[in-house]
Order: sequence, then C-alpha cells, then structure tokens
Amino acid sequence: MEVTLSCTPIFQKNWESEKRFVLNQGGTRSSKTYSILQVLVLKALQSEEPIVISIVRKTLPALKKSVLRDFISILDGMGIYDESKHNKSDSTYQLNNALVEFFSIDTAAKYRGSKRDYLFLNEANELTFEDIFQLQVRTTRQVFADYNPSDNQSWIYDLVDQRPDEVDFIKSTYLDNTFLEQSIIDEIEKLRETDEDYWRIYGLGERGSLRDLVYTFQEVDQIPTDRANLIGFGLDFGYSQDPTAVVAVWKQNDNLYLEEVIYEKGLTNDNIAKLLKESGVDRLHDIIADSAEPKSIDELRKYGLSVKPAFKGPDSIRNGIDILKRHKLFVTKSSHNLIVELNRYKWKKDSGGNMLNQPVEVWNHALDAVRYIALNLLKVKPAVAYNISIVGNDGSIHRQAAGHSGLRTSIR
Repeated sequence: MEVTLSCTPIFQKNWESEKRFVLNQGGTRSSKTYSILQVLVLKALQSEEPIVISIVRKTLPALKKSVLRDFISILDGMGIYDESKHNKSDSTYQLNNALVEFFSIDTAAKYRGSKRDYLFLNEANELTFEDIFQLQVRTTRQVFADYNPSDNQSWIYDLVDQRPDEVDFIKSTYLDNTFLEQSIIDEIEKLRETDEDYWRIYGLGERGSLRDLVYTFQEVDQIPTDRANLIGFGLDFGYSQDPTAVVAVWKQNDNLYLEEVIYEKGLTNDNIAKLLKESGVDRLHDIIADSAEPKSIDELRKYGLSVKPAFKGPDSIRNGIDILKRHKLFVTKSSHNLIVELNRYKWKKDSGGNMLNQPVEVWNHALDAVRYIALNLLKVKPAVAYNISIVGNDGSIHRQAAGHSGLRTSIR
C-alpha cells in the first residue's frame, strides 16, 4: 500500500537520528511534536516484528487534546486510520505490528514495569527526572522528547550538556514549519515587540526563563467540594486563533479552587452550550462572560444557560488581578491549559528591565475567564455608613446611632 506523508525538515532530522536520546527543543508551532509522531508512525509501518511505542504526557486530558489528536490526524491524512484498531478506553492503537500506547504520568505507575521499544515524551520539561528515569530505563531503542526551552533547571539540559555522545539535539522554530499559515506567523512575530523573554523562548526556541510571574498557585488532585462553594463559571470567547475558555471557580474562606472546564478552538455557541451542559452546568449556575460578545451571550441564554456579561470598568485587568491575589490559588492537576497559562503569565518590563504594573497580554484566555469571576462575583463592596435617628411620636429624637449595610438594627 502506497501512502503519502507531508513533512518538514524537522521530520528528516528526527528520522535520520540513530542516537539513544533525540531531543527536540523548539519554539511554538515549530512542527516538532507532529514530526516526531510522523517518525513513529513510519517506524510502526516498517516494523516486521512486534514492537511497543509509548507516548507520554504529564496529564491524560492534555494528552488526548494534543498529541493523541495529532496522531489520529496523521493517520487520517495518510488514509490509514482504522477505528477498529483504536481501543479508546485503553488509549491504544494497533498499527501494523506496533502497539502504540498513550498514557500520562498520572497513570504511569502501571506501565513502568513494562518494556517498550520507543518512547516519546511530549512537553518533556513538564516531567520530573524520576518520571523520565523510570520510563527510559525500560525503553530498549530510542527516546524522543520535545519541549519549549523555558526551564533552565530541567533534567533535559543536564542530559544535553553532560551526555552529548548519546544525544541528538534538534532545535526548531516556527520558520521550520513550512505549512504554517501567515496569520499564525504574524501572531508569533508579535512576541518580538511584546516581550523579550517570550520571543526568545517561544519565537526563537532558545533557552530562557520566565521571571516575574503574576500569580503563585498550588496543584491539587480535586476540588474539596465538601467545604468549598461553587461561585460560578468564567467564560472567555475564542474561535479560530484563540480558544474558548471556561473555568469553574470555587471558594473556601480566602482559598480559591480553579478547574478548567473548556479550552478549545473552533467552538460555535451551540458547541459551547453542549459542552457546558455535558459538564453539568445548567440555568442555576452563574456564568460570567466577556461583555465584548453580547450576541454570543444572548445565544447562550437561548440554550437555557444563565450567562451574564462581565462588568469590567476602568483598569479592569489590574483590578481583577488585585482581587485574585487576595486569595490563595489552587488548581486541579487536570487543568493543563490553565496551569500552562499560570506558568507563563508575567509582568511587563520597560526598556531598562524594570517591572511595570501591567501584565504581558498573551497566554491569558483561561485567566481572563477567572478574572471575570473576580471582578463580578468576588469583588468586595465597601460598607455604606448610615446615621440612624430613632424618633418618637412627638418628633423628638430619642437616640442616634451609626450603622452600615449588612448590620441589622433593632428598635425597641
């Protein structure tokens, strides 16, 4: 059977490598993930003996929405995808003589005792040294990895620097992706003017670190629903270039618990309504959405959802951040895209390197959704002071007192 594969130069570099570790450091949209998957597909198709290929990412939701989707897209494009070969419950695919298995670090314990021929670590800088060690020592042939170079302390750099004879280091940028649309190229190149660190890491694919992050947070396994109350859902609209993001916000005293509900491009309003309802959202839940999309808000209301436009007011970004920073933030481990944004959202700097009181407005879709909740459902209204006079039937003032809103006064 003859198949056609459209590829970039990054595919060729990965395909020709014979080293134990093939590490792909690159900026955003450089084709590194797609190219590695194409290499593994061809290795599976050419294998005359049974082999096992493991494809791993930090969390299962992130894996399914990214690398697994790309894998299926490649097979579709080659005209060889067969649904009967795809075990969706186990996240495996039988391709020729190869068993291709997809799993996350969250579930990796049950796989660590198993051997594999090839290992692909997607977004490898999200993983710990222990994660990698346990997986790679049971890999008999090659370990492929891709990552954005945003963490100077990563095990990856130790491997590149200390074991060069075992490593093929492949660096790529968006310019290596010959299939990239001009509109996406334009967005990436805006980073040159937006932020030096972002441009170096995500544009040029060079080592760097993201400093001066706006938020600090902790990851948790799940929302403590027994003691936290659901405040509402924040909704930031997107479509072709940006994702639609929905985040659930729970509150317990000064703790906020955040959980990603939707983070996806190309969603129409009926898609959004369907996904929300499938997640258990109904007319009894408050949804605070970007007020710049009144038509979309009206359409979602027609689907029986309680959607309200966010009141932003002057300096709403700074005010929303201030409100959120009064709380301790906890994020569920499954909220992959929200965690990525939190790890990238930082303060602007002037030409002298001085931090400004304004964030860099990129990678902020889920965070904008959270900010809408902060501005509209978490904002503390100041108490209103009253002078209370208690007057008798004859018009004389018997007593004066001071009060404020929320205080109940008894008159006897």
